[in-house]
Amino acid sequence: MRRRALGIFVKAPIPGRVKTRLAEDIGPSDAADVYWRLGRHVVRSAAGGGYRTTVWFTPARDARFVHQWLEGVGGRRVAFRPQVGASLGARLVTAFAGEFAGGARRVVIIGSDCPGVDRRLVRAAFAALGRRDVVLGPARDGGYYLIGLAAPQPALFRGVAWSTATVAVETRARARALGLSCHLLRPLRDVDTARDARLLGLLRPRGTEPKS
Repeated sequence: MRRRALGIFVKAPIPGRVKTRLAEDIGPSDAADVYWRLGRHVVRSAAGGGYRTTVWFTPARDARFVHQWLEGVGGRRVAFRPQVGASLGARLVTAFAGEFAGGARRVVIIGSDCPGVDRRLVRAAFAALGRRDVVLGPARDGGYYLIGLAAPQPALFRGVAWSTATVAVETRARARALGLSCHLLRPLRDVDTARDARLLGLLRPRGTEPKS
């Protein structure tokens, strides 16, 4: 049984449902295409590092589409499970609980918006969890691209204003209030706007690898 578990949060890449800020600049179809490419890159780059990997997807009704999109990309042993919960915080709580219930001692969850996340960074997060209760990878937009826990901490996700520029700051404050030690990884850029996509080489034909 593997004691380290990686969860990758994804959304089905359907126009109008993903990358809505980016869609304001380039249109919903092109924005979904950028996310299609980005999600495959993140799974390929982060999975297969000697830890258990699960793609946590939403919405559950699009399971077949998600499998067609990502199955085999990160190796044959990548599992797929639907996200459960009304808010991002609730879905994170459920995913962490599921990973720990499956026997993991250290759990890292990443998003699918940041092409700079790879196996080396995930391993660094697992290593940090040997010394700290929480590890955070702050995104330059104020959120985070990675969060890791050494034990379930559902209270950490309560009272956070999700999808705002203060998510990472609020999460660190919650950790301090709960007496949890926190390690910060280097900041990375998420893909939220056309400028982000251009800087990372994502506004190209499908199949082109983004820059990390």
